[in-house]
Amino acid sequence: MEIMISMLPLELLVGFWFMVLMIISSSCSSSAYNFPIAKPGCQDHCGNVSIPFPFGIGKDCYLDQPFSVECNASRILSLSNTPLVVTEIWLEGQYRMLNPYVGYDCYEQVINGSVRHFNSPFIALTTDAFVFNSTANKFTVVGCDTYAFVKGTSDLRRYTTGCMSICEKQEDVRDGMCSGIGCCQTSIPSGANQINVSLGSYSNHSLVSSFNPCSYAFVVATDAFQFTASNLTNLDYNIALPVVVDWMIARQSCEEAQKNSSTYACAKDSECYEHDETLGYRCRCNEGYEGNPYLPNGCQDIDECRNPSICPKNSACTNKLGSYECNCIQGYHKDGDGQCVQDQKPNNWPIILGIGLSVGSVFLLVCSYCFYFEWTRRKDRRSREEFFRRNGGLILRQKLSPRQGGGTYSTRIFTHEELQKATNGFDGSQIIGRGGFGTVFKGELMDKMPVAIKKSRGVDELQVEQFINEVLLLSQINSRYVVKLLGCCLETEVPLLVYEYIDNGTLFEHLHNKIKASNLTWNIRLRIASEIAGVLSYLHSVASPPIIHRDIKSANILLDHNYTAKVSDFGTSRLVSLDDNQVATMVQGTLGYLDPEYMQTGVLTEKSDVYSFGIVLIELLTAKRVLASNKPESEKFLSNGFLVSLKENNLAQVLDSSIFRPENIEQLNEVAMIAKRCINMRGEDRPRMKDVERELELLAAKAKQISIRKSDTNIDECQNPDICPKKSACRNKVGSYECNCIPGYNHDGDGRCVENNEKDNWAIILELITGKKVLASDKPDAEKFLLNRFLALLKENNLAQILDSNISFSENLDELKEVAKIAKRCISMRGEDRPCMKDIDRELGLLGAKSKQMLIQVFEIDSLQSEPLLGLNLDEKGSSDDSTSSGQQSAPNFSAELPLIPTSGGR
Repeated sequence: MEIMISMLPLELLVGFWFMVLMIISSSCSSSAYNFPIAKPGCQDHCGNVSIPFPFGIGKDCYLDQPFSVECNASRILSLSNTPLVVTEIWLEGQYRMLNPYVGYDCYEQVINGSVRHFNSPFIALTTDAFVFNSTANKFTVVGCDTYAFVKGTSDLRRYTTGCMSICEKQEDVRDGMCSGIGCCQTSIPSGANQINVSLGSYSNHSLVSSFNPCSYAFVVATDAFQFTASNLTNLDYNIALPVVVDWMIARQSCEEAQKNSSTYACAKDSECYEHDETLGYRCRCNEGYEGNPYLPNGCQDIDECRNPSICPKNSACTNKLGSYECNCIQGYHKDGDGQCVQDQKPNNWPIILGIGLSVGSVFLLVCSYCFYFEWTRRKDRRSREEFFRRNGGLILRQKLSPRQGGGTYSTRIFTHEELQKATNGFDGSQIIGRGGFGTVFKGELMDKMPVAIKKSRGVDELQVEQFINEVLLLSQINSRYVVKLLGCCLETEVPLLVYEYIDNGTLFEHLHNKIKASNLTWNIRLRIASEIAGVLSYLHSVASPPIIHRDIKSANILLDHNYTAKVSDFGTSRLVSLDDNQVATMVQGTLGYLDPEYMQTGVLTEKSDVYSFGIVLIELLTAKRVLASNKPESEKFLSNGFLVSLKENNLAQVLDSSIFRPENIEQLNEVAMIAKRCINMRGEDRPRMKDVERELELLAAKAKQISIRKSDTNIDECQNPDICPKKSACRNKVGSYECNCIPGYNHDGDGRCVENNEKDNWAIILELITGKKVLASDKPDAEKFLLNRFLALLKENNLAQILDSNISFSENLDELKEVAKIAKRCISMRGEDRPCMKDIDRELGLLGAKSKQMLIQVFEIDSLQSEPLLGLNLDEKGSSDDSTSSGQQSAPNFSAELPLIPTSGGR
């Protein structure tokens, strides 16, 4: 009988189910309630359906308008002013109705192609106090080339979920199975009172049109639909399907509702309780009462004493409001078990026996505890040993043995105790990530090394050796751009994998956060793309055997503090035989990044990783999400919009504005073309990762050279006459400038140049050997500054012209030149290039008696100082190329290393 029913089309199956419900409700309607359920004088049935208050037919028979129902001539009950047929109402806060809205997406084959017929239904309940039950209903999708979404709305909030169903031929489909092959199911959003169903096809059903021309999506009660293979061909989308709806009196909490006694719906001897998933309240009779809690005096006391076996033997039952009591009859009393036993003469044996039993019980309890503790300890040890064996620990230990050549592996086997300490007992506060393949905890090993510990999925005992080989292989991946697998723990039911800890988040978080995305310059993004490509090239071409990652996405790319990419999450990776380049496997991955060819064929190749990498490239270019469920069908997938922009030669429309710069346009176009090749629908037309890596490395190197050239372009800020404060001179530097006070002035605390009360030491030397003033205001501009004349004459090798005639003798000339050189070093622009006063003292002491007697006295005060003097820079070759003594310039500019010394009060 079950086989025959499962082969029926959906419309016959649901129709059969509806008739069964009618028969059951008919047989139970007369006895379902042994108390009044409707208001006096109001109709309490429509056909076989009971109508308990707050629902009702006609004026004054229902609580308020949303609870108004109608009963037509055919004795069919429906919500007033709606086509929604109600088949059952429960006082517990639910009703079952027939949903006439089925979403469908059909393709009719015609001569020139196909014609699409589709419907995306929108279902809205009559009030926000009615919501779809999220556990009693399922969102169901039928089709072999189908994806569908269900959007729920509650309190102006929107929730979206969905699933996809793929199959190649009808023989792959199994009756009663709804797990993604021909049929898929998922829960609907909780608390929703409006539902919108939308669906679509990956390839317009062109590959499955012979047996599945249409896709279907609908919300249906969990117990009202069983999938069969025949549904793919002859499902009727005009059928009405059972749906369970939760009803509440109002969208209020119990506390809020009780404040207004005029609208509070709970009657005497009842209590208020709230909905489990959303805001709203209902009523129920107190314990010991039954009836309709919404009617005055609707909750009636239950006479438990009508049950003859409710009290033990030799006792009598006494009914009480809301409860009952069992009392022993005369001559009997209750024992410790609540049984009525006959009265006996008092004796001491019970006391003695009680004491003995108490002492014995304590002794047995202590022994039992010790035994239990030891048994638990041994059991835990055996469990750890069994888990270790079952998870492949013996195989791993053998492969790590030095005799087996295990010295080449860096894998470490951790104990469960080590990782418990590292994660504070796997405390929930240590969780840093959850995914489809496990939970990730942050931990700290005994050596203070931070690690990420992944509690992965279970290991199939039949594939233990393959799992161990994959662990060993991943631990040998020698790339700084891969999150390093440090080791594993196999003493738990689910293996624990230990990775290095990367704490700067994922590429996904950086791209889709405006603040973080601003730090990802184009050069950084290009480098990240090159690093990811290098990892995939390594996995595909260098690793032996080759590895297909199978889940490349921005959320699996971690970034360190230098924005270096680290590829992670090899939970779905597959090893590929060296003599084969493809693997047939169940489709796994992330929607939006999944290779369409892989989804349709189930055949995994390295080109599947290439497709996913292409999507990541598009993310880097656009900083947009790969899947936008709130957009129209044609714009839902990022790759579609990207390809359209390329086709229309309008790439700038989708690019991230933060990287769209004139100097980047050529590189952006080249990367966009690489991404386009990577997401080619045919895998054989996509490039190899080795080629992609080479192209991106060249682009990254080119971008780096452009940045270097850009930084080498020196802007002369000193062309701005107001860039430095008064009494200072500007000095241009590569990429910057600096302002230095002119002789006789020093910087104060605010960066201004103020007059120095003491003469600079270099000025003292010049005054000593020239006998002239440092600043002569009565002289022409060209001769006003002693420093200018000294440097100009020193370059012309005409020092004698400025020397004091009292000391300028032929026997002193060599010593004077040496002193002039010392003065030149003292006025170097950079303090670190000036000599210490101790060195000057020592040099002057060697120059001869006359010079020593004349100069050492000046420097004795400063001879213990070691700080350099403030002055101007003059290179060893002489720096007065631009100077002149002819008076053509008011203040000569000696070199690019010398500041321009003003000749007047100006700058």
